[in-house]
Amino acid sequence: MSGVVQRLFALAPTNPIAVRVVTGASRRTRHLHLRAGYLGLMATILTLALLFTGSEGMRGLAARGAQAFTLVSYGQVLAICLLTPVFMAGAIAHESSPRTWEIMLTTPLSSAQIVLGNLLGRLFFVVALLLSTFPLFAVTQLFGGVSGGSIMGSYAIAASTAILVGSIAIMLCVTRVGGQRAVFAFYVSVVAYLFVTYGIDAGLRQQVGTTLDVTSTTVITPLNPFLTLEVLLRSNRYVVPAEGGFWMTRPVFAQAVLFLGTALALMAWSVLRVRLIGADERGSLGRVRQGSSRPPSEVWQNGIAWRELHARNLGLGSLVMRWGFLAIGVAASGVPAILHARGTLNDAGFPVAVLIVVAAESVIVALAALNASATAVTKEREDGSLDILLTTPIDPGAYLSGKLRGIVTYLWPMLAAPILGVVVAVAYSMARGLLVALPGGSVRAPLILPELVIAFPLVLVAFTAFCVMVGLQWSVQSKGTIGSVFAATGVAAAVAIVSGLCGLGFGGRIPVVGPFLAGFNPLAVLQLGLAPQELFASLTVESLTELSATRAALVAGAIAGSVGYLAIVVAIRASLRQRFMMIVRRLAGTA
Repeated sequence: MSGVVQRLFALAPTNPIAVRVVTGASRRTRHLHLRAGYLGLMATILTLALLFTGSEGMRGLAARGAQAFTLVSYGQVLAICLLTPVFMAGAIAHESSPRTWEIMLTTPLSSAQIVLGNLLGRLFFVVALLLSTFPLFAVTQLFGGVSGGSIMGSYAIAASTAILVGSIAIMLCVTRVGGQRAVFAFYVSVVAYLFVTYGIDAGLRQQVGTTLDVTSTTVITPLNPFLTLEVLLRSNRYVVPAEGGFWMTRPVFAQAVLFLGTALALMAWSVLRVRLIGADERGSLGRVRQGSSRPPSEVWQNGIAWRELHARNLGLGSLVMRWGFLAIGVAASGVPAILHARGTLNDAGFPVAVLIVVAAESVIVALAALNASATAVTKEREDGSLDILLTTPIDPGAYLSGKLRGIVTYLWPMLAAPILGVVVAVAYSMARGLLVALPGGSVRAPLILPELVIAFPLVLVAFTAFCVMVGLQWSVQSKGTIGSVFAATGVAAAVAIVSGLCGLGFGGRIPVVGPFLAGFNPLAVLQLGLAPQELFASLTVESLTELSATRAALVAGAIAGSVGYLAIVVAIRASLRQRFMMIVRRLAGTA
């Protein structure tokens, strides 16, 4: 019996690889700051929710506790979906190197120990994040309105999601699909999956009874953690049917079984596959065609910009990703209009469908901008080409400007997708003359505001340039690619969350000033432009003058936001230009 126990302990608690990963990462200040920032963010969200939601009295206190718990639960699942790839990035990028795996395969470790050690060692930090919020959830029970089953259910959803995402990352390593590019593809795939499944579920929902905002679960519900969380926390609006089998009637439990079963299958496949690493080391390497020639290309005045663009366009995958994204985006832009024309979507569902499509495309574009810029300098430091560039008479300002121009030029086909989605939605709404009644019913506004065509592209392009410049800043001052990518993503996400919360929180509550503040976030502009009834909710007198002022404030805010982001870009470039040579020399040879 002792031998069996020792083998089980060798797979998990005393696994040498898990101990190495946990011990090494626990000493890094980046992980400490990440854990502290996560707990501080959750505590801030809980405090604000308790202060500014609900009503007075005991019932109001219970309502505040329930609403605060709901908000923190959604924030926790969102953070787990975004942070799990951060902790698994090392497994994808570093451990995917065949040399690293070949060294481990020469040790007495079994295949199961190698695979489970990499998984459990990195999931340890995700579990630590989950457990750190348990006291916050316990506080909400003091106010009433929150059951212990809801708390445990939210933890089960977050934990099963983290285990599945981690298992997919390890599978990518073992099958040698990993690498630095796979980190970004993995991250984007997680975000796209959440948006796509939520959008499909929104289209399949059916009304229950006579209440408009009460719908039933669908077959897609167990596939998305946010949908199962909605079943758990908003059961009065997202109703589970009385019949329909295990999948429909118990979506939370069905999701846990599905995610954990899929993770187990992926781990079993990885254990069987890990010994094949290195058997075909040259199988996936590209081959240079002998005797191939091509005419010389005309270089731009800024050679760095030309090199940045064309170096990223060398592979077929890069071209397919950019132009394929544009083609898919154009096709997806017409889907809400087609469904509305056929009667599948009503006037209330049409803007929601547009919001899901355009928001998903915008988030992917921002992530692409951060990934491309945050790797622009670090990859040159790692392969040694930066040292060669610094021997030329090129100025740091021209180098940074060239990187910025090259990356933005590279991204413009992807930027066109969400912009075309807004243009198509506005054109269809105006052609059909779609209107929405504002509170009170005496005044009607366009279902989708036409000025969204101007406001959204302005702030989206400026915010993308801001993301590129933030990525370049961290790429210059970071040693490695992974660290620069996630540091830049964290900064951009913090700015987006703060501006988004301010814009959506004040957009419909404070006349003129609220819409102006919303103009600093592209998704807030998109949300308010697609929901005029929320934008005009603060108006006490329904007059055309107030409506025009509110709409003009939204456009003015977008203009001010775009100017503000571009000013930040110029300021970061100027500061980075002065410190460029000092930073590069300090980090020379540390890749």
